Amino acid sequence: MHASEFAEFKAFVAIAERLSFVKAAAFLEVTPSALSQSMRQLEARLDVRLLHRTTRSVSLTQAGQQLLDHLRPVLEGLDKAAEAINDFRDTPSGTVRLTAPRVATELLLAPRLAEFRKAYPGIVLDISVEDKTVDLVKGRFDAGIRQGELLAQDMIAIRIGPERRFVCVAAKSYIATHGMPHTPRDLQQHECIRIKRPTTEVHIPWSFTDKGQALEIAVDGHLIVNDASLALAAALSGAGIASLAEDHVRSYLQSGRLLEVLPEFATTRAGFHLYYSSRRHMTAALQALITFLRVV
Repeated sequence: MHASEFAEFKAFVAIAERLSFVKAAAFLEVTPSALSQSMRQLEARLDVRLLHRTTRSVSLTQAGQQLLDHLRPVLEGLDKAAEAINDFRDTPSGTVRLTAPRVATELLLAPRLAEFRKAYPGIVLDISVEDKTVDLVKGRFDAGIRQGELLAQDMIAIRIGPERRFVCVAAKSYIATHGMPHTPRDLQQHECIRIKRPTTEVHIPWSFTDKGQALEIAVDGHLIVNDASLALAAALSGAGIASLAEDHVRSYLQSGRLLEVLPEFATTRAGFHLYYSSRRHMTAALQALITFLRVV
């Protein structure tokens, strides 16, 4: 096989797994126009259409799906062959492709990136910041980071952070105008900033602990977002009360820009976990990252 033919197959897999020329081009570090040219050449060479293209979407033809099913194990085999050489190196090397929500990258990854680089100079971290849950196999990610309760059953999960305490917070200006709620049910009379899960569009429930018993309250409000950082910004502006992880808002509580609401009813949830597919080969580079981040 010529190098150009291999490049075309690799480009096709990148497009097929992302169903986007723009995302595939960014992953391969080429221009979308160059990628389109590669696909036209591949389809001309094979004399079959592999992709359905419109101005808004990309999908696989039946032939394209069959080709993808055959190419995936080939590329994974090449990755394993390259990984086998790691046994002959003094330190692990290679690339770890990781997907993580923004808050996890800010709290857990960003503060330790320089330390990891110093410990493992041969490893490249390729981090995609996405709040929605991502299919690791389809996206060709080695691992992901999510809160424990959001993980699928078939994933192997390693805890990399403590349990997270969730609190209600509001700006002083909001409390001055609307008053301080005294029980979770009082929130039903307040302007609450609701957060929905990016993938399901379902609102994240507001959970509390009342005398040792779990309690969920249905709240209402004129602002719904799918990003915790935006909910935080809205709360800081005085737009309403938000339910957020304490580690995300701690500095604003300490500075007095936010007030904690109903602290005696705060609850805890599972902390962040690094997870990976049990069906995917464990590389030395991924094992090094797990060892580095694992909470003992």
